[in-house]
Amino acid sequence: MLLKNMNAFVSGQAICDRLGCSRTAVWKHIQELQKEGYIIESVPRRGYRLVQRPDRLSEAEIKAGLKCQVFGRTIIYKESVVSTQKIAHFLAEDGAEEGTLVVSDEQTGGRGRLGRIWHSPKGSGIWMSLILRPALPFHRTPPLTLMAAVAVVRAIHAATGLRCAIKWPNDVLYEGKKLVGILTEMQAEENRVRAVIIGIGMNVNTPSDAFPEELKETATSLKIITGKAYARAELIQAILFELESLYHLYLTEGFRAIKLMWESYSTSLGKRIRARTAHGDVVTGVAKGITDDGVLLVEGDDGRVHPIYSADIDL
Repeated sequence: MLLKNMNAFVSGQAICDRLGCSRTAVWKHIQELQKEGYIIESVPRRGYRLVQRPDRLSEAEIKAGLKCQVFGRTIIYKESVVSTQKIAHFLAEDGAEEGTLVVSDEQTGGRGRLGRIWHSPKGSGIWMSLILRPALPFHRTPPLTLMAAVAVVRAIHAATGLRCAIKWPNDVLYEGKKLVGILTEMQAEENRVRAVIIGIGMNVNTPSDAFPEELKETATSLKIITGKAYARAELIQAILFELESLYHLYLTEGFRAIKLMWESYSTSLGKRIRARTAHGDVVTGVAKGITDDGVLLVEGDDGRVHPIYSADIDL
């Protein structure tokens, strides 16, 4: 109630009526919020006013102002986890509904693409995993990875005004440095997709000295770029809104419209690239485009067009 009426007074009686508790109970809850870093003004006969909120994550922080119909309806918040992907996989196996979100303030064993470690320090970024249950055949699930990248770029622009780029398939960059990593994994049996889990790691308020030495030249954060700190809960709301909108678009109209958006943000189309696949193969040539299934097409130096399904890309 305080978040939805930020900087306006909410009467103590209104809170009592809404929550069905006494004025004394309300005051005790206010004191607990103040201990957590919320600055709340109390004025007799006017009530309580939230003046300032700390940058903290919680179910209530994310749901307050969330404009989604399905995504984020269920939110699992943990202060510290090994990996939000692992928890999301367990929940998906256990029947969690579509749109269930797992968020943590810290990951001690975050993972990126191709089994890499994702640096996830406490209190500085967004580390989250979203469970989808699309009624799609196998061959139509890979574009969900590209869809997620487009959603993140659109959300960052809406929240900060920054225009980021996408390196195939789903690394989000700003001026060549990595800002966001996305990991998409699937649970399936026989010919049926049971769940798709989209993991998103975003460096939000990470200072430059918090990155390991090997990442300082290649990674960045919103705070490093703009010099400003951002409310992570609001960024999560923006990401979920864009994800839900594009997911609905994909399910109803296919990948074509999203493909055009992805291409408009791409850093590699029309440029010479080197693609190193997980099998150790290397293809050098010009990135010509992507297929309707999200496969990168590279016109190699041998004159042939090579479909690239999974690889590391260097410009």
